[in-house]
Amino acid sequence: MRDPALVVELVAATVGVQDQSVEPLREVLAGVLASHTALLVLDNCEQVIEAVAGLTQSMLTRCPKLRILATSREPLNIGGEAVVRIAPLTTPEPEDMPSLREARRFDAMGLFTERAASALPGFELTDENRRAVAGICARLEGLPLAVELAASRIRALTPQQILQRLNDRYVLLNLGSRSAPTRQQTLRLSIGWSYDMCTPAEQQLWTRLSVFAGSTDLDGAAEVCAGDGATASFLDTVTALVDKSILIREESHGEVRFRMLETLRDYARGTIENADQYMDLARRHQDWYQRLTLTAESEWISTRQLEWIAKLERELPNLREVLEFSLTVPDGSALRIAASLYQFWLSRGRVSEGRRWLARALAQPGQCSILEHAKAIFAAAELAAVQGDLVTARFWVDEGRALDLQSTDLRARSFIAITEGFVALTSGDLDRAQTCLEETLGTTGIPSDFSPQIYALLMLGWVHQLGGRQTEALAEHEQVLSITESRGESVYRSYALAAMGMALWRDGDREHAVQRLEEALLLTRPVGNLITTSTCLQALAWIAFENGASRRTAVLMGAAAALSQAVGSPTVLFPSLLPIRARFEQSARRDLGTRVFEAAYREGGSMDLDAAIAFALGERHQKVGSARRTTTNLTKREHEVANLIAEGLTNKEIAARLVLSKRTVEGHVEHTLAKLGFTSRAQIAAWVVANSPDSQRRIP
Repeated sequence: MRDPALVVELVAATVGVQDQSVEPLREVLAGVLASHTALLVLDNCEQVIEAVAGLTQSMLTRCPKLRILATSREPLNIGGEAVVRIAPLTTPEPEDMPSLREARRFDAMGLFTERAASALPGFELTDENRRAVAGICARLEGLPLAVELAASRIRALTPQQILQRLNDRYVLLNLGSRSAPTRQQTLRLSIGWSYDMCTPAEQQLWTRLSVFAGSTDLDGAAEVCAGDGATASFLDTVTALVDKSILIREESHGEVRFRMLETLRDYARGTIENADQYMDLARRHQDWYQRLTLTAESEWISTRQLEWIAKLERELPNLREVLEFSLTVPDGSALRIAASLYQFWLSRGRVSEGRRWLARALAQPGQCSILEHAKAIFAAAELAAVQGDLVTARFWVDEGRALDLQSTDLRARSFIAITEGFVALTSGDLDRAQTCLEETLGTTGIPSDFSPQIYALLMLGWVHQLGGRQTEALAEHEQVLSITESRGESVYRSYALAAMGMALWRDGDREHAVQRLEEALLLTRPVGNLITTSTCLQALAWIAFENGASRRTAVLMGAAAALSQAVGSPTVLFPSLLPIRARFEQSARRDLGTRVFEAAYREGGSMDLDAAIAFALGERHQKVGSARRTTTNLTKREHEVANLIAEGLTNKEIAARLVLSKRTVEGHVEHTLAKLGFTSRAQIAAWVVANSPDSQRRIP
């Protein structure tokens, strides 16, 4: 029913009010309901939203005992309205495959099983098909209609076959119940009906926003989709799409972002019929993210570094989309973007991904300068060497030498020299490394805060350290600290502190070595730097053995090895350190015995980054008690989230319980961790138990 004039008549007829009075029917209806305690349910209001809003406002004003429950794809926007957003059904995380027993907790899997059993009597969830069913539900993002339509295909296909065919979900999900409303008989019709309910401006923005992968902030959406900034009308249209559940509003780190379900995104992309229109949209998307990554690179050595790391992490889906598109256009943008991200790839431990993008971009560099080419070669060689792939790293060194012959740009030549120097260092050729790194540092006219200069100084410190010249090494690392501390930088500072800790230990100063290594760990924690953390844990393991703590040595060694393995990096980056590691491992194994050593090593290997850092810093047992003083800092919602964590619920399950988006819950978890000074969910759970009334009564 789409005729607004029929709304009052339909409601009146449903509640038994007949149109036999000379008074307006709305007045008659209000008079009948005024003295009754009643609940009026209005379904699918979006078709006649203005008429329903007017009737609802009128009835609630004149009928004090009346309550109205309205379902709609957008709010009525009247006084006293309480909006409850219905989230999609819960689904397992793609990387977290539930057991058969756990699978029944996910609503989407339960709905699929129920509908599939109706379509094919005897169907049930089993160990053999649960992975495919979980995959179907995750791909369909828990949308009930989509899950039901997929389940209806069980008459002809196995769950595994349904999952394989979901690449074109609109073709597969086109068979529904003939008794259902037309719009609910296929997924395309259902979404198309929602599209038709939007205004032309909303349809246009929905289509344009489909260029974004994952989510975007308002600035990005305005720049790419509006072109002339976030005007009032643009903001109104974004708000309307949120109200109609086309966009999902999420808030994290003090920033509001907007996300579209992939199913809605696919539909919107299908409405772009003009290839030129799509190309223009994709280029604007590309331009926005190219500017963003180049700005991040230029501000890397600054107080904004952590902010940029967090932002780039949030923008990864878009960055991947842009890189993929950039590889199809010969303008050099893929090379520029991939190279500008190399410090991000390295600091976040995304070394393999960075290498893949750089290799693809370098295979077709397009229209880029020699400096941009040299920067990309340096990034590719460095990431290859970090993973111990010296064959590929030397290939890039050769490519750099050939490029160097063409270059008069001092910065480009600096990149080539440091490339060769770093690869020589990781290959164990200290003399060649020193020559190349000193050449880099000797280049005149380059500012001291130019990233390659800082990196060359740091690596030269390692050359001197590994060559037994600890005084020179410490002086160079101090220079790095001086540059980075004055600019509020974190990543290079953590590199320098870790290197200084190692140099101090080798110089016999264990106490100050531990201090520097722990300072480095405190800096790696917010960044999530796996490589530097692994280096620190290795050094602390060796110092622990010298202090008589053999079991602690084994745990730290296991944790360090696991973090390096997660990056795809050797356990020890520099070859001359391998004999030291082997000696301490053999000694600890001999002290503890093989069984105890391996158990402790496995314990360390099972730790994630936060747990490993907490163990190394001795934080494992001291945080729960100290957090009691900060309970009042948590909001009511954060207390709710903490209690559900203690019950063992995942973020997705918490989101379903509280009717929130998963990303909003992630934000609450992050805030709770920060306020309590914790680093893991397990600590939150322990804190909840320790601060529960029952626990308090047990304390003597």
